[in-house]
Amino acid sequence: MVVLLAAGCSPSGPRALLKGKRLIERGDYADAVTQLKTATSLMATNAQAWNYLGVACQYAGQPGDAATAYQRALALDRDLMEAHYNLGCLWLEQNKPDAAQSEFTAYTLRRSKAPEGWLKLGLAQLQAHDVAAAEKSFSTVLYLSPDNAEALNGLGMARVERRNPRDAAQFFTAATTKKPDFGPAWLNLGVVAQQYLHDNALALQSYRTYLALKPRPANWDDVNNLVNSLEPPPPVPAAAAPTTESRSSSPPPPAHVPGLVRTQAVARAAQNPPRPGPPPPGQAQVVKVAPEPVIIGSQPWPPPESAPAKPPAGSKLNPLNWFRSSEPENPPAPAATTPASPPPPPPPASTHSHVPVTPLGPASYTAAASAPSPATPTPSPRSSRSTQPSAPTFPRYLYISPRKPAAGDRSGAQNAFNQARGYEQDSRWQDALQAYRQAAESDPAWFEAQYNCGVMAYRLRDYSQSLTSYEMALAIQPESADARYNFALALKAAGYVTDAVNELKKILADRPDDVRAHLALGNIYAQQLYDPAQARQQYLKVLELDPRNPKGPDIQFWLSSNPP
Repeated sequence: MVVLLAAGCSPSGPRALLKGKRLIERGDYADAVTQLKTATSLMATNAQAWNYLGVACQYAGQPGDAATAYQRALALDRDLMEAHYNLGCLWLEQNKPDAAQSEFTAYTLRRSKAPEGWLKLGLAQLQAHDVAAAEKSFSTVLYLSPDNAEALNGLGMARVERRNPRDAAQFFTAATTKKPDFGPAWLNLGVVAQQYLHDNALALQSYRTYLALKPRPANWDDVNNLVNSLEPPPPVPAAAAPTTESRSSSPPPPAHVPGLVRTQAVARAAQNPPRPGPPPPGQAQVVKVAPEPVIIGSQPWPPPESAPAKPPAGSKLNPLNWFRSSEPENPPAPAATTPASPPPPPPPASTHSHVPVTPLGPASYTAAASAPSPATPTPSPRSSRSTQPSAPTFPRYLYISPRKPAAGDRSGAQNAFNQARGYEQDSRWQDALQAYRQAAESDPAWFEAQYNCGVMAYRLRDYSQSLTSYEMALAIQPESADARYNFALALKAAGYVTDAVNELKKILADRPDDVRAHLALGNIYAQQLYDPAQARQQYLKVLELDPRNPKGPDIQFWLSSNPP
């Protein structure tokens, strides 16, 4: 109050603001609107008063006036993070996810350690179907608050969007473990178990747990009807055994069925059921309903006396650069080379075979994978503790270690090589691989034929052929950093992660400034080996050698999320 008086406001203005705040706390939103309109008329330049008016209007069911009040607050003070947050919640309620993302981005940029901002940002991204970005936001919540059931529930929703119901069920289960009375996760687990996994036993168990929660959920009757339709009929005495027709009849479907939920209110469910047409009797339909307004906690956000937080000292986090989903990993493109001595400059394969950085919080939340995935990897629900998991073990590659082959029929190899290039231009990848293989067999000592055979086999995920061809290429030119780099990528893709690390270290032993090798090595340490200290060392080297690297924003986010 002292600050308001010192600003030269009339005493009745602060008094109306205080009354409005107390009315909000008591749930008397209509009277709060009246008081806060008086406060803003007397203190027209007070951003906090406008923010509180927005809160009251939003709870009173006046979204248009609420938006105007929040925007007025931000026009007066762009650094009032609470107004950004509340306006984002309003846009989320109004099904405007793009506008909501903008506000939550502004909030998380300044309040990077506040999990509630990342949680709402993830919900907005999920509503906008930006699943990869939503998974990153929910993962950040788990890094800041490892026991956050809403973030685990959000990750489960994201996995439903990705049509991965088994992982979704694991996330929902993890959410119920962290917060046993968290209704949305129990309901979501039941819907996924019934509709996607066809596990009625698990669905019934989840629905019954949901029905037992206190206070009783608003859709209790709908879920109870669904449970009754799924339960097997009680045993009938032999003397009164029903006829065949009555035993085979299905129970009538319920009038309403639950949908997947994101928060404690029922929210938008996953789109596109697994198969078209109406569901069989008793099967849950995923429905679409509107979310209820959300403001942090039961109190208005914020108290008028709170001041906007300053950005963390030295923070390099820039969400605007990493919210977009990472590009999928591209296999290396074959080199358009012709026989020459010495060989031509490094082929374009080395410029298209980088693995995407996946900064998802601490190593304990990154999923191990033995083969490349077209989507950005996301955290696994198997570990939600802050402790680092034990280092995984991987199979070892059995090197063939060939000798340098003798020269063969270069003329015949040249014809097959040219034919392979033609197939490649027509996108006939299988024919191109066969022709490259023929060229390599005709002249085993021809580096370009062996190399391109390895590249094309990698493109077709024929890792056995790719590894053999790269070993032959390295037997011919052991100093080729391009061949060894692509050999390392093929080893990683085939699951031989330890051997991939060894090959990348060989490159760095001869070429310490090879940025792509540092980046690939950092990715392996972060994503497969769960060694954040080594990953940090490699990522810092990438930024030192190439400050403008396209993956720089992702690396900076990973570094900020994984402090030493």
